[in-house]
Amino acid sequence: MIKEFGLDEIRAGHLLFEQECDFLKSVVSASGLPTDGRAEIAFAGRSNVGKSSLLNALTRRKTLARTSNTPGRTRELNFFMPSDDLYLVDMPGYGYARASKTDIKAWQKLIKSYLLGRVELARIFLLIDSRHGIKDTDREIMKLLDDSAVSYAVVLTKGDKLKRGEMDAVLEKTATELATHGAAYPFLFPTSSAKRDGIAELRAEIAGLL
Repeated sequence: MIKEFGLDEIRAGHLLFEQECDFLKSVVSASGLPTDGRAEIAFAGRSNVGKSSLLNALTRRKTLARTSNTPGRTRELNFFMPSDDLYLVDMPGYGYARASKTDIKAWQKLIKSYLLGRVELARIFLLIDSRHGIKDTDREIMKLLDDSAVSYAVVLTKGDKLKRGEMDAVLEKTATELATHGAAYPFLFPTSSAKRDGIAELRAEIAGLL
């Protein structure tokens, strides 16, 4: 359920994110996607799931990805470059009720065009708020990923908000549901951006994909 990593793997993850991580560009349509062949690791999740905080924790930056009390702020694919071999991709948040129907359709079109046939995309990390578990809006994205045959792994965010027993129950329930999804990675990554729990392991996982 939770993947274990050796010291060498943890070290490789540390080295990968040791360099300065730079913002490359924002993409609003498939025509703007990079064409240099670098591997891409994308992060998706409901609005306000803690995606910006996780990216900042991974890259050791405080303001790499802007955090906001206003959900739904990210409306493009934002590309960051932590190394010469990798892009991190911050995908638009979904499930924000106040977004207009036009915005929602535009986001869906952008996400679908990015997922389909993107050979550079090594993995999507799907962020789930550990306090709430998998919601119907998450299931819609999971179905899209399954149908697109895009490998994805679940990262449970805000783990510091739960007691150990509560987190164990969330892990078990999430793993049981993921077992029914063909494109889902079998291991879960519980994290806390505030306390940096699980960040070293997530870095190690990303380094292992390159």
